[in-house]
This record gives sequence, structure tokens and C-alpha cells, in this order.
Amino acid sequence: MTKPLSKIVEGIQPSGIRKFFDIVHEMKDAISLGVGEPDFDTPWHVRDEGIYALERGKTFYTSNAGLKELRGEICNYIKRKHNIEYNPNNEVLVTVGGSEAIDIGMRALINPDDEVIIPQPAYVSYYPCALLAGAKPVIINLKAENNFKLMPDELKSAITENTKLLILPFPNNPTGAIMEKDDLEKIAKICVENDIYVMSDEIYGALTYKGEHYSIAQCEGMQERTILINGFSKAYAMTGWRLGYACGPQKIIKQMTKIHQFSIMCAPTTSQYAAVEAIKNGDSDIEEMREAYDGRRRFLLNSFKEMGLECFEPFGAFYVFPSVKKFGMTSEEFATRFLQEERVALVPGNAFGESGEGFVRISYAYSLDNLKLAMERLKKFIEKISR
Repeated sequence: MTKPLSKIVEGIQPSGIRKFFDIVHEMKDAISLGVGEPDFDTPWHVRDEGIYALERGKTFYTSNAGLKELRGEICNYIKRKHNIEYNPNNEVLVTVGGSEAIDIGMRALINPDDEVIIPQPAYVSYYPCALLAGAKPVIINLKAENNFKLMPDELKSAITENTKLLILPFPNNPTGAIMEKDDLEKIAKICVENDIYVMSDEIYGALTYKGEHYSIAQCEGMQERTILINGFSKAYAMTGWRLGYACGPQKIIKQMTKIHQFSIMCAPTTSQYAAVEAIKNGDSDIEEMREAYDGRRRFLLNSFKEMGLECFEPFGAFYVFPSVKKFGMTSEEFATRFLQEERVALVPGNAFGESGEGFVRISYAYSLDNLKLAMERLKKFIEKISR
């Protein structure tokens, strides 16, 4: 067989995030600010519940959709936070991280040649998942002058008769941008008028610094056309537990569950028992971590200001996205030189789409001590390349 590989898979580029992550682990005294993983340990009461589940022998498959108790608590959480009601029996699916929900959500919705609108800069998985589902990705390049929000005119210009799905990645990775209620209501109106479905990735929804997160599913006419995706990795510091969920219309969740059934079977059982405890009793843990992140966020923004480094103020997730355009280098060149010369890893903005060119992503899901040391090195580097 001379051509064993899928042309689609061969054409997908590896993640630009992992490249710098892999390099930094081979460097002595290097600091990585490149990976979006909380530096907090999973709260003890959550770990205890996972341990207790193992001790009780809870090591078997759960139902495909996930533990009924967990699905019920997810519904309680969304009702508490967003005043949206979902049926735990047929409108909720527990997945292996939010990433699986993104993948199978697209596969459940997309027919060949359907168009998926993806605002960028954005999480690296949306584009390849759209390709793998057989869709045509349509990119909207978000702008710094709009605080990287999706603007109504931008959305209208991207819509065609083949548009099926809008990815709504807010709070945003990599920019930290958020969409507030007024912003979302304008987007929702366009989606309803054009019969477009929305995949709202709200994995950072609990980590906002300008009031409570508002979901587009709360807007009039949107619950029935929205797949709401969330999970436990970011808010509860549970990345390695690999647990996410999707909520949405029964007809969509049913098809997503079918794909999940054949490809995964069920999410990790131990993780599901731990997640019940997290979502029931973890609000104070989230608040503690959010306050710490907010302090780090403000420290970085103040450091950039002192260095003369331009950066819009992000109000979500745990990322900042400063501009490096004035230094006459590409994002890749800036990040590479900074890593080689000062041993600090950032992610070049173009890893998140062409509109990320000229920016770098810095994660503040790291200790304040590491951030302070990294900013000292960044100041030194900027002074050197500015001479």
C-alpha cells in the first residue's frame, strides 16, 4: 500500500503550543509560561472522594452518558449559575475533557461541506476538529482594537447559505477576552435569524474578573440551538482527571452520546465520583483560585506597563496576550529568541491562528514567584533587543 494515510490528517499541523513546552523541559533553569494548566493541586476534599471511590471498588464502567448523580449536579450547577434548566436524563453528556465534547459535538452536527465559523485567535483544537468532521472552516480574525471580541458585523459577513455552526470561544484562550451580556445578545439575534447552531466553549467560565460569566444559552431562543461545553480541568484544577461535559438539545446530545459510546464508552469512573464532590462543594475552591489568578493578572499587566509593552486588559481565563509587533520580529522569532536567550517559554500568537501574529501568549497559571522571575528576564530581553 503506497498511500496509507489520510490526506486530511496529514495536512493538519501539530499544535504550536507543545513545541515550546517540549523544548523548555530540556533546558536547565528554564521557566515555562506556555501551558494552560493550573499550578494548584486538586482540592483535598475532591481527591479524597476519588480515593474513597477506589477504596469502595467503584472501578467499573458507568453509563455511557455518565453517572446519573454527576449529571444531576451539573444541571444543578448550571441552574445555580445561569438559571438554565437541563434534563439530566437526556440533555447532558459527561466526556473525557472538554476537548472530546468539541470533537464529537462537531461530528454529530456536521454534514459534508457544512461551514463552521471559528473566531481566531482561539484554542488550537477547533480548526482540526472541524476538518476531521468534514466541515469547511471559515475564519473570523478578531481584532485587538475590539478587545478580541466577536463583533456582529464580522459574524454577518462570514455567514453563507452553508453556515451550520458558530464556535464561541469565550472566555478566550489565548487572549483572555470575554463576551458580556450585551455582546452576546447581539450575536444571539444573528444566530436565530440565520438558523445557526452555536458551540459555546465555556471551560474558563468560572474564571472571570469582571462580574459573573454570562452564557449565550441564556439569551432568548438560544438554549435550543446551543451546545454548552464545560469541564473540571481549569476551574477545579483537575486537568489530569480528564473530565468535561456537554449540555444541549436532546436530539444533539443523543447523537453525541452515540459517538461517545462507540469511541470512548464512558468517562473515567474515579474522576466522575470526584467531580460530584467538586461541583457540589467546590465554589469556595474556585473563588480562592480566582482571587489568586486575578492578583497575578494585575501583576503582569502592571509589569507590561512599566516595560512599555502594549497589552489590552483581559478579564477571563488565565492568559495575557501582549503585542510584540514593535520589535520587528514575528511571534515565532520573539518566542524562540526569548527562550534561547533568557530561558523562558511563551507561546507565539500565530499558534492560535493568523490573527495571533504579532502577539505572544503568557499563562499566569503559575506561581507569582515564577512570574516575577520571568518578568525580570522579559525586561532584560526587551531592553537588549530595543537598543
